[in-house]
Amino acid sequence: MSFEKNILITGGAGFIGTHLVKLLVNKYPNYHIINLDKLTYAGNLENLKSIENQANYTFIKGDILNQDLLQELFNTYQFDGVIHLAAESHVDRSITNPLSFLETNIIGTMCLLNAARAAWTNLDNKLFYHISTDEVYGSLGETGYFTEETPYDPRSPYSASKASSDHLVRAYYHTYNLPVIISNCSNNYGPYQFPEKLIPLMINNIKNNKPLPVYGDGNYTRDWLWVEDHAAAIDLIFQKGRVGETYNIGGNNERKNIELVHTLCNIMDELLQRPVGTSQELITFVKDRPGHDKRYAIDASKLKNELGWSPTVQPEEGLRRTAEWYLANADWLERVTSGTYEHYYEKQYGN
Repeated sequence: MSFEKNILITGGAGFIGTHLVKLLVNKYPNYHIINLDKLTYAGNLENLKSIENQANYTFIKGDILNQDLLQELFNTYQFDGVIHLAAESHVDRSITNPLSFLETNIIGTMCLLNAARAAWTNLDNKLFYHISTDEVYGSLGETGYFTEETPYDPRSPYSASKASSDHLVRAYYHTYNLPVIISNCSNNYGPYQFPEKLIPLMINNIKNNKPLPVYGDGNYTRDWLWVEDHAAAIDLIFQKGRVGETYNIGGNNERKNIELVHTLCNIMDELLQRPVGTSQELITFVKDRPGHDKRYAIDASKLKNELGWSPTVQPEEGLRRTAEWYLANADWLERVTSGTYEHYYEKQYGN
């Protein structure tokens, strides 16, 4: 079968990747979407069951650090574009094991850049799209927003590794003329997120009457982006973004962590038919995380003005939809939290 474009998505079995892969496979039947994922703890092929047998979708288990594999894939599929999502992404894990973040996020990105550069002898209609985070910008005070011109000031091993990968992508653009685009997004939330992250962790703990751990005084502010809005933005940028540019993707939805947890508690009390205030009694303030950034907030006006994108889902609606999804998919949550999901495709793809 002949396709108009062959697109490589790395990390397509992860949280954001799951939503992006589904969107592109269903929206573009004339595109061949190749999903390369290592299937670490945060990657789960069960998330992609609905599209796994579609003719324009191929999954390959593999590591972006495997340069021989990357060369083979580029030779076989003649990729027209790369959307690079594969990354270690949890700040707490980066504090306890920074080396794995440097290997995957920096060296892995360089391996992909080298593979693209070697394969793309003709750069016409080629694009290397690198997905990054707002955490590379550091921490804001009580006012102001991150723009595409904000100087980098990463504060954790995770954000430092992502900042480095961003710099590498830009270096390959300036040094080798590799056609690249970068986007930096705020905190994503929604279905299929691994339950070490704040929102699914709180939902799961509320459901099971476990303590709700909140760092410090809880007055850390984040901008929350509905994951399907993010996937739509990625698609738009991939199709119409300007080569060499950076685009910030934000939800225009700032919330202090403690306010977000209170909202979730109220939603969960309603959904679980518990007396109002029951879940808030589970809130437990814990020792703060080292280097904890006070506030993130994104100015996404460039993306809106140039490409017409705006977020469509507000937190109250998104949090309710997220809570409803986790409650309706208790079996999925149990497999993920117990680790049994890791064996879902073991026979087909190996350990």
